[in-house]
Amino acid sequence: MILADKIIELRKKNGWSQEDLAEKLDVSRQSISKWEGAQSVPDMNRILRLSQVFGVSTDFLLKDDLDTDTLAADRPLPVDADPDVRQVSMEEASAFLAHRERSARSVALGVMLCILSPITLILLSTACEDGLIGLSEGAATGLGLLALFLLVGGAVALFVVTGLRGNRFEYLEKEWIDTAYGVDGMARTRSEAFRRTYTAQLVCGIVLCVLSVIPLFLTMIFYGDGSLPNTDFPYGVAFSLMLLFVAVGTLLIVRACTVWNSFRILLEEGDYTREHKQDNKRNELLDTVYWCAVTAGYLGYSFITMNWHRSWIVWPVAGVVYGLVLAVAKSLRKKN
Repeated sequence: MILADKIIELRKKNGWSQEDLAEKLDVSRQSISKWEGAQSVPDMNRILRLSQVFGVSTDFLLKDDLDTDTLAADRPLPVDADPDVRQVSMEEASAFLAHRERSARSVALGVMLCILSPITLILLSTACEDGLIGLSEGAATGLGLLALFLLVGGAVALFVVTGLRGNRFEYLEKEWIDTAYGVDGMARTRSEAFRRTYTAQLVCGIVLCVLSVIPLFLTMIFYGDGSLPNTDFPYGVAFSLMLLFVAVGTLLIVRACTVWNSFRILLEEGDYTREHKQDNKRNELLDTVYWCAVTAGYLGYSFITMNWHRSWIVWPVAGVVYGLVLAVAKSLRKKN
């Protein structure tokens, strides 16, 4: 086993990201990346520091005929760690990345359909209230709800099919993995090639979400003085345009992040380090209870009040609160 692979494996066994190891060695993350990609070799001072940080000898690091199996007896796993490490071949890694590229499109489209689903209901209801169409309020609501459930049903079908196709790869996100020779280098190379696309799509998506309120502000400027008696429909159009902006922005964000995270999963970096995987296992019950409660609250409020054009705000708020809930749960576990 060459030095590059030893650094990768020892880093992962300790549950460190490249940033973590770089901080311990007082070098840049790019230096760690080059060492692990066999693009450069650390100098002797760094070799000595690596041996101290990893708790191994310099002979082990420099001699290719020694591998990490020789250290198994001397390197206890962290408390509560899962001793089972799944092996990932190059073929498996390539199949996983191909699946994530396909699922990125499907999941992003499904999320977009969910966000767009209330638009028909909003437009028909406001047009009916302003007397712009010859439908009763009940008929307009019924048609709007029909369109809503058709779009949500299509989105759910996309989610289910994508989830079933990706069942074989679930372990990559939840369990500790050990990649075959060349997988880390391949994932890192493709990650760097995708970085510019990821950045562009993420920025465009965020900007679209921020600018989504402009149609509503413009409507308030031109129709907010009350000079026109029937102004529900312009506001309905404004809300619909806002949802359209958010839907397109979310599509770009979800597509970019799904592909980008596939590389982080294989490299066990970011939110997919071994430490994070342990935390996620502990949070499974909390996740289920929390999101079931949010979904029940969203549907209950929306059906009772019929304010579908406003109730969608529950989801971004729930996402922010969820982060706080996880932080509190983690803090309580540390105290115990």
